[in-house]
Amino acid sequence: MLLSVIMPCYNEQATLAAIIEKVRAVPIDKEIIAVDDASSDETYKILCELADGDDRMTVIRHPQNRGKGAAVRSGLTRARGEIVIVQDADLEYDPRDFHDLVEPIATGRVNVVFGSRFLGKHTGMYFWNAIGNKGLTFLTNFLFNCWISDMETCYKAMRTDIMRDLRLESNDFRLEPEITAKVLKRGHRIFEVPVTYLGRTYEEGKKMKPSQGFYAVVALLRYRLWD
Repeated sequence: MLLSVIMPCYNEQATLAAIIEKVRAVPIDKEIIAVDDASSDETYKILCELADGDDRMTVIRHPQNRGKGAAVRSGLTRARGEIVIVQDADLEYDPRDFHDLVEPIATGRVNVVFGSRFLGKHTGMYFWNAIGNKGLTFLTNFLFNCWISDMETCYKAMRTDIMRDLRLESNDFRLEPEITAKVLKRGHRIFEVPVTYLGRTYEEGKKMKPSQGFYAVVALLRYRLWD
């Protein structure tokens, strides 16, 4: 089965070559769909150079910055694989976990797999960010009567037709609660596997801010009550 790896990119010139190399090294039949969200650095140029001569790598560029959610939607329109996963470009998540994420879907055991940072090896997460993640996950479990450990994880793998059926609309980091809420409301079980997480600092370019937790709460409530 072909895996479509959607990689949203915004000002990630420092890590792009390394993360693309790591993704390519994973022994899984896959394609890479990199979406440059109107970066102001050399991100787009580097992506084009990396994709040159590789028919399994597609580069998309947004003329204006629209956010991670919009980048994922753009990538999803070009996905050819039966399974899709989102890969951040900042080296926090390790593509060597792809096999564990994809195998339960490829073998027909489940349709949706989340990679949990809290079940796996991790370091570099800020205390208040971790508490916020735990709080948002608790709220998810409460609202949707489920039991997961990491709602905000980037590693959400699923059958491509399921992700398309979600009809995603969030442009920013509210993408994570939107995906989770819609998956659960459609009756899909979420299977979790441990993944490795090496968090970067704000000085290194981390984009997630604690204040965004408020918007995630609003998103969870919205998709529970009105979607």
